[in-house]
Amino acid sequence: MQRNSRARFFPLIISLIVIALVIAAVVSIGRAIFNRGDSSSNDQTSQTDQGKEALLDTSSGRSVQMTVRGPIVADENFTSYRISVSNSDRSMDVYKGYVEEQTNGKALENNTQAYEEFVYALDKANMMKGNSAADDENKQDIRGICARGYVYEFAVLSGGNEVKKLWTSTCSGSKGTLDASKDQLSQLFLAQIPGSNELIPFRQSQVLSL
Repeated sequence: MQRNSRARFFPLIISLIVIALVIAAVVSIGRAIFNRGDSSSNDQTSQTDQGKEALLDTSSGRSVQMTVRGPIVADENFTSYRISVSNSDRSMDVYKGYVEEQTNGKALENNTQAYEEFVYALDKANMMKGNSAADDENKQDIRGICARGYVYEFAVLSGGNEVKKLWTSTCSGSKGTLDASKDQLSQLFLAQIPGSNELIPFRQSQVLSL
């Protein structure tokens, strides 16, 4: 009788052990997925915080920059421009060709108080919000991107070296790494150079952006 009782309970015990192991495995997998997502979110927040800290640093050697590249056409017709602002100067340089032969420009002085107001305005416009994609070469490489439209690059620099750079474009299929309004940011940069609209080498409404 005792032997038959043990025979009946043995499969039940095995089943309970198997169920417990399955539950433990499911819980472990769930925690791993949750932690991975939480880690990714923390990494992105950390990148944003570091970018914001660099943006709001008004010490000597710090600067911000916007580069706008026109449609990809023949070298003779290709144009781009760059606006750079630091606590001591402001400049807008206009280029022709892919090797950036400067054809026009304007240089002005600046001061720390003006620079501070400017970078805080850029921060309010979320200039450093996005994924810098430092480990993703495909997202870093903008060669050939938005061939019939315009590419915008926004960067924070220290001693002339890029601390963080984000980009976007006018093409719906190439949104880039910037998670902010390029129009709001570009207007802030253009407003730093009186007469900048007359220096822009192209009119975007004349080119179809795909």
